[in-house]
Amino acid sequence: MLDEAKIIPLAADRFARVLPAPAYQRFADALAATARAMQGRTMWHVNTALKGGGVAEMLSSMLPYAVGAGIDCRWVVVAGDDDFLTVTKRLHNALHGFAGDGGGLGIAEARRYAATLARNAEALLPHVRPGDVVFVHDPQTAGLIPALSDAGAIVIWHCHIGADEPNDTVRRAWRFLLDEVEPARRYIFSRREYLWDGLDPDRLRVIQPSIDAFSPKNEALDHRDVDAILRAAGLIDGEPVTAPTFARRDGGTDVVKHPLVLADGGRPVPEGVPVVLQSARWDRLKDPAGVIELFADHLGDAHPEPHLVLAGPSVEGVADDPEGRDVFDECVQRRRTLPARLRERVHLVCSPLEDEEETEAVVNAMQRRADVVIQKSLAEGFGLVVAEAMWKRRAVVSARVGGIQDQIEHGRSGILVDDPGDGARFARAVADLLARPDRAREIGEQAQARVVDRFLTPRQLTETLDVTLELLS
Repeated sequence: MLDEAKIIPLAADRFARVLPAPAYQRFADALAATARAMQGRTMWHVNTALKGGGVAEMLSSMLPYAVGAGIDCRWVVVAGDDDFLTVTKRLHNALHGFAGDGGGLGIAEARRYAATLARNAEALLPHVRPGDVVFVHDPQTAGLIPALSDAGAIVIWHCHIGADEPNDTVRRAWRFLLDEVEPARRYIFSRREYLWDGLDPDRLRVIQPSIDAFSPKNEALDHRDVDAILRAAGLIDGEPVTAPTFARRDGGTDVVKHPLVLADGGRPVPEGVPVVLQSARWDRLKDPAGVIELFADHLGDAHPEPHLVLAGPSVEGVADDPEGRDVFDECVQRRRTLPARLRERVHLVCSPLEDEEETEAVVNAMQRRADVVIQKSLAEGFGLVVAEAMWKRRAVVSARVGGIQDQIEHGRSGILVDDPGDGARFARAVADLLARPDRAREIGEQAQARVVDRFLTPRQLTETLDVTLELLS
C-alpha cells in the first residue's frame, strides 16, 4: 500500500464561535448529509506529499473534520523516483506558463509518467471499491484517473494551479495530460479561467482554497507567545522569557524544540527592528531571488532600516519539489554579493520538518512578527500564504496574479502590484506601509474580515462535499 496519512478526527463545532451562524449551520448540515450518503463507501484523497506545500496543508486542515463527522476518509500519496518528479515539476511550471528547466514533455516523458502511475495504480486499486469517491490532486497524480474510473470509482480531479491567459507552454502541458484528466466526473479549479480547452465545462466546479483558523499555523498567539517561539527557534536572539508553547491539532500542547536554520552564517533578527517577510517554498515561481533584489535595490536605505526574512521549508523536506535546492542555493549566492551592511539584514531561513505542527507554529509566529508580508509570485494558482497573513491582520503586498487577486481587494485588504517583475513598485508599497503603521493596521483589520467571510476551511469543505453529494445523488 502507498504511504498514508494518519487523520485525527476533529469536531466541527469549534467553528461555531468563528463563523456567522448561517455559515456554520450550512457547514454542519453538509457534513451530516455527506456522512449519511457515504455509508459503505470511502472518500479517498491522492496527492504526492503528506507535508510541505499548499495541497498537503489544505488536506491536513479539511480531512480531520470529515473524519470527525463520521465520513470514512483516507489520504494516500503516490511514490515516484527523481525522474518522475522532474517530469511532474516540469508539468507544474508549464501549467503556470513557465518553461522551468527547459526540458521536454514528449514521448519519453509520457512513458516515464505513465509507468510510474501504473505502478501506483496497482498498489492502490486493490483497496478502492466500486462507488468509492476519489479526489485526485494536481497533475502529478492525474494519470491515475483512467484506471480508477475503469474500476468503478467516482473520480474527481482537483487541480490547484492554472494560468489566466494560457500560452503555448500551458497548452503543451494540457495536451500531455488531457487524455488522463478527461474521464473524471468533475474538474475542480480555483478559478473559472483555469479550465482547459477540451474539458467539458459542465463538469467544472470552482472552489477556492482556504486556511484552518485552528491549525498550529493559524491559531491565536499573543506577543509573548510570538516572542518566546521565535527566540526558541533562533530567529530572534536570546532565551525565551516564557515557555514557547503551541497547540497541536489534537488539542494537546507542546513547546518549540527544533531551531530554524539561518543559512550562510546569518545572524538572528535584532529585537525591535521592522521586519519584511516572504514565507514560501523555494520555487522560482515565488521569485525569492527577486525579493532579495528589490530589497537591496530599493529598501536598503529605508528608515528605520528594515530586515528581510526569506523563509521556506528545509530543501530536503519537500518530497515532490526537485528544484528547491537549486533555488535556495541561488538565493544564498545572491545574498553573498550584497554589501556587508545589507547582507546582515537579509535572513535566509529554513524550517525543519521533523515535526510539521511545530514548524507551522514557528511560521505562525514569523508572520505575526512581520510588519509587512510580501508575496512576489510570478504566477500563483491561489497562494494560501496570502490568506494566512491576512488572517493574522498583516498588511500584504503581492502581485496581481492568479488567485491572489481574488483574495486581496487592492487598497482595502492589501496592496496588489500589477507587474510581478516591478521590484521598485513593490518596494514603494512596502516602504509606505512601514512609514504609516496606522495604515498598515487598518489594512490588516480589513484583511482578517475578508478571510473570515471567504477563506476559512468550512467554506471550502462545504463546497467540496456539495460536489460529492451531487455525484452520489
